[in-house]
Amino acid sequence: MYQDNNQENPIDYLDQIAPKSQSNNWLLSKKPLIIGLIAMAGLLIVISAFSMLSGNNASTARLAARLSSTGTLAKNSTKNIKSTQLRATNANLSSYLTNAIRDIEPFLAKEGIKIKSIDKTIVASEATTELDTVLENARLNAIYDRTYAREMAYKLDTIITLMNKVNKNSSSKSLKQYLTTSVENLTPIKDSMSNFNADNS
Repeated sequence: MYQDNNQENPIDYLDQIAPKSQSNNWLLSKKPLIIGLIAMAGLLIVISAFSMLSGNNASTARLAARLSSTGTLAKNSTKNIKSTQLRATNANLSSYLTNAIRDIEPFLAKEGIKIKSIDKTIVASEATTELDTVLENARLNAIYDRTYAREMAYKLDTIITLMNKVNKNSSSKSLKQYLTTSVENLTPIKDSMSNFNADNS
């Protein structure tokens, strides 16, 4: 029997005219890309949350170091202050800072920080070495009270600014309350230092 070699196999012919199944669906082809983007977004959220938390921890540690160095400065300066008015203000400040340092310790502990083992870089940056030199020169030139009041007013202003920053970034209600109360207590002392006039004391 003669077989026509030019005749196409009916099965092959049907395969050619049948629509190709969309096995390469667009969504399936982009699946690795979509998974990668979702994973990257999740990672960015974790990193930003961690950096915000660690940044706030560093600010709280910096605040504790600043309070501590300022407290030491206030205590050591008492013997050089001549004005009774300024001495009284400084005594209030020294007492307040002692309590503030004690009260901030539990907040540091929650962040895994001990006040006596704050990062050395932070402690060094908050040291009052340069200010000690300025005050010693002022003592030698008999202008200690005026210089001390001016410098301490500035120092207290930086503490209040840092307290407000930590307060803004904190989610702890108790820490926020501590900082709000601290700012309220420190502001009158800062104002008293700012308004000190050696000529009238």
